Amino acid sequence: MLRGLERLSNGLEKATIALTVIGGLCLLGVVVVVTAGVVSRYVFGAPVLGVNEIVELTAVALVMSALPYCTARGDHVAVDVFDGMLGAWGRLLGDLLSRGIAVTILAILSYRAVLKALDALEWGDATNMLQMPLWPYYAILAVGTALCALVFAVQFLVLAAKGPRS
Repeated sequence: MLRGLERLSNGLEKATIALTVIGGLCLLGVVVVVTAGVVSRYVFGAPVLGVNEIVELTAVALVMSALPYCTARGDHVAVDVFDGMLGAWGRLLGDLLSRGIAVTILAILSYRAVLKALDALEWGDATNMLQMPLWPYYAILAVGTALCALVFAVQFLVLAAKGPRS
């Protein structure tokens, strides 16, 4: 079972890296747009319309595309104040519980984001100033949260298969 989970984990790693590349491109895009906006405003006296909309929506794509990679690497903030008191079994149960809750919440969020993306696509929802369509941003939210939930689910299974660690 562990060997199969390791193969699945390797596939997830490739998917998370691919999504992180998209996040990196979003970050570069934000830097370019903000730089262009600042130069345009203060050097040429002509502010760029809609910079805030672009930055806000691109920030959603940036965060949600980097979240699964961060989760897979275990780079989230963790508080281990009670580890010594809980013992090996307590830590295992806490780790399983936290991952189970995360999978549940992220799965619900992903499902709702898919519905919202389909709704925004059907109705042509767009931003106020630039009329940028909103459905791609809901879609990346759905993909990021779904992949993150999958990473947590695999971690849950790996932890359960390995048992408590001392």
